[in-house]
Amino acid sequence: MNTVNLSLPAEKLTYWLVQDGSRDVLFQPIDGEMVTFNWQQINSEARKLVSFLQEQGLNPGDKVAILSKNCAHWIISDIALMYAGLVSVPIYPTANKDTISYVLEHSESKMILVGKLDNWQAQAEGIPESVPKLAFPYPGMPAEFNWNEVQDKYEEAENITPVKPDDLMTILYTSGSTGNPKGAMHNYQSFVNAGKNVGKRMQVSTEDRIMSYLPLSHCTERAYVESTLLSYGLKVYFVDSLDTFAQDLNNAKPTIFGSVPRLWTQFQKKILTKMPNRKLQTLLKIPLLNNIVRNKIKKQMGLDQARLFVSGSAPLSEKILQWYSKLDINIGEGWGMTESFACGSVLGPGMDVRIGTVSKPLPGTEVVIAEDSEILLKTESDMLGYYKEEEKTKETLNEQGYIHTGDLGEMQDGYLSIVGRKKDIFKTEKGKYVAPIPIESEFGDNEYIEQMCLMGTQLVQPVLVINLSEHALALDKKDIEQSLLETLAAVNTKLEAHAKVSAIIVAQQAWTTDSGELTPTLKVKRHVVEKTYLPLAQKVEKGTISWH
Repeated sequence: MNTVNLSLPAEKLTYWLVQDGSRDVLFQPIDGEMVTFNWQQINSEARKLVSFLQEQGLNPGDKVAILSKNCAHWIISDIALMYAGLVSVPIYPTANKDTISYVLEHSESKMILVGKLDNWQAQAEGIPESVPKLAFPYPGMPAEFNWNEVQDKYEEAENITPVKPDDLMTILYTSGSTGNPKGAMHNYQSFVNAGKNVGKRMQVSTEDRIMSYLPLSHCTERAYVESTLLSYGLKVYFVDSLDTFAQDLNNAKPTIFGSVPRLWTQFQKKILTKMPNRKLQTLLKIPLLNNIVRNKIKKQMGLDQARLFVSGSAPLSEKILQWYSKLDINIGEGWGMTESFACGSVLGPGMDVRIGTVSKPLPGTEVVIAEDSEILLKTESDMLGYYKEEEKTKETLNEQGYIHTGDLGEMQDGYLSIVGRKKDIFKTEKGKYVAPIPIESEFGDNEYIEQMCLMGTQLVQPVLVINLSEHALALDKKDIEQSLLETLAAVNTKLEAHAKVSAIIVAQQAWTTDSGELTPTLKVKRHVVEKTYLPLAQKVEKGTISWH
């Protein structure tokens, strides 16, 4: 039996139970101790949870939310919801009370499963009393029901609810970068196809290890980790806490490692705190030492056994990509959408890493560049539509079944490049259009810049607003200004007159998900930054660095 061709998650899990049910596949560190789960344990705990859910009066098609950081119990509970024919509604573990309240109400969720959270006291206010809670076995939010008690009290459900591939399985809410999040509806076939095609491109096997730390509530982690786990049986490792991240990564020694630009930058900074960049680059040029240095750094990072490196969510600067490549860490950028269950394009073994591209489209994926340069996307894991949003569905899915991605792109030799986003393009007061993403990418080479947002609407010339990187905060203000001015001058030499950046505003308050400038996937919410800083941008003096 070829598990990749099985169409339902439950069929896949049954396949692994028969193949090797005692094989450990989930690795959960708890207080420094590694707790493992094999296929038999996953199946048993999921079926006991099914018995509990059914006793609570939940029926197939009812919605159940999950609010937790990544952990083994997140995946086990999601499998239980699939077994019971319930519709999962993942919520970002960093979501504030207003977002939690909106998603629960909009989705009509009848229960919420809560787990590892950093700020549960504030988040609990977003959960109505009418929505019962079940708590995973970690310290945190008080709940009416407890995971361990459920496991002790209930027997395994003998039968699982029969579902069809085109039945609704989950509602994935977008990160809400432009307003209230939209709920992308995905069926079982969509979920299965996402993992099948990602794993096919990455050539995943049971010998692979992956570390799951980016939110499972996001489409990417759900496809690249959970769906791929069920299709290919790889091993999944989790993180105990933020403080133990480095040790957990070393324990996992992943063979596939993905991250987002902000974290790739932070990893770089940690390396450079141990060895100044000038010294590192000198050592890498010495033939007898370069391999020793590379291997030592990769081993310290826990990435010495990784065969594939991926980045997504936002562009990673060319300078950082080149810096990592000198360490033999060749990062391939990937691209996808909530609407396509993260499927779009990603790097595979043996493929060239082409800086400036997001690699090649995945198997089962069609990419068309429209006349206005918008990327139109059709995959084997496209959404059914937005929950309760028929008009927005029509705006996004055309009659031919292609998703209007809103991204602007180019294709060359089969490689896709993202050159901007339609909604991000602004018109200055001169009446000229400017695409911010390529310009921001140029500024990304400056090591002192952590996050940025280029503004231009209601301005004569664009103005860049930035957040400083953590290590820049300890440096002299004049040195930072000098560096920023040099970058400003260098970037402006590459730009047409109407796109030249007038000045830089340094936002001294950090942008976070809590303060509202960042989405849960750490993308900048342009409309929030623009609303806050437009009055300053209209007054800032040309050619200056302004601190606010």
